[in-house]
Amino acid sequence: MIISSATDYREAARRKLPPFLFHYLDGGSGTESTMRANMSDLQDVALRQRVLRGSETLDLSTEWFGVRQGLPIALAPVGLTGMYARRGEVQAATVAAERDIPFIQSTVSVCPLKEVAQKSSRPLWCQLYVLKDRGFMRDYLQRARELGIETLVFTVDMPVPGARYRDAHSGMSGPNGPLRRVVQAMLHPRWALDVGMLGRPHDLGNISAYRGNPTGLADYIGWLGANFDPGINWSDLQWIRDEWKGPMVIKGILDADDARDAKAFGADGIVVSNHGGRQLDGAVSSARALPSIAAAVKGDLTIFADGGIRTGLDVVRMLALGADGVLIGRAFVYALAVGGAAGVRNLFNILEKDIRTSMVLTGVKSIRDIDSSSLARL
Repeated sequence: MIISSATDYREAARRKLPPFLFHYLDGGSGTESTMRANMSDLQDVALRQRVLRGSETLDLSTEWFGVRQGLPIALAPVGLTGMYARRGEVQAATVAAERDIPFIQSTVSVCPLKEVAQKSSRPLWCQLYVLKDRGFMRDYLQRARELGIETLVFTVDMPVPGARYRDAHSGMSGPNGPLRRVVQAMLHPRWALDVGMLGRPHDLGNISAYRGNPTGLADYIGWLGANFDPGINWSDLQWIRDEWKGPMVIKGILDADDARDAKAFGADGIVVSNHGGRQLDGAVSSARALPSIAAAVKGDLTIFADGGIRTGLDVVRMLALGADGVLIGRAFVYALAVGGAAGVRNLFNILEKDIRTSMVLTGVKSIRDIDSSSLARL
């Protein structure tokens, strides 16, 4: 199919991927109302069109934690990215480095931190969940430091996994899951060759490195359920803040009071996020939550946002609502699944063109100029 917009990659990925992988990426929790609201609420944000503002020369760069970024975008941590393209985390991190933006490696990646860090020309960011196994957490942080990783994204909105019904329907989990996944792979030969055969090993690289033996896809859902910790609170995490000396970003903030707690905890940044609509179905969308959080902590914390961002226009909308930068997850993995690194490169070309067009038509010359004054007053 012809790829002319960023959103075209979703349909192309649906055609190429085995259903269990597509729906794991594409789905949300419960009835998926929050996932849909992430997109619809963001698309309802109206921008203030301005004319004759002399916006020929544009600056799309920004700065986070003292480091220049080529675009106000980071690639979000997405579990199992290496199942969507051969050694997918390596391919995506390569493109992120080319674009001078962060690639945030998921705890539950296929490729281990060491493999990705050694093949990226730019330092990674890494993501960590709150887990019962404190030994794994300490080991992961130590390996990250040894690899020169300075920024930690700490995900706090997953004390228990959300109710993701699509996974049981698709074969990602539930009865006869392994058999159904094999059959689906056989029916998608391009994926089966590129990833299923040539992309091995198919294990959770970071967890396998700690355990000393492979943790495969069959163990993935069970491992998640057994290791998340619903009893955790802010004081239980103080050892991580004390141990991690670089920037720490708390991911999963939807309430202004929680944003203030993150500031008091000593965080350097937050991600306004509902986990892509994959946790509490019925939670507020990121676009609706963002303005009040920005009003509470803007200037004290670096504010990122994710959820429903599919286009360059969506990036501009989030910045206008109060974000200092955005994380994109599904959008880049769709492109990765379709075309590998080339697909992600093309996605960024499309996103950059969208951002430039939106900046000219809203009359701003730099990313730093995008703020609430860019919003239409209806």
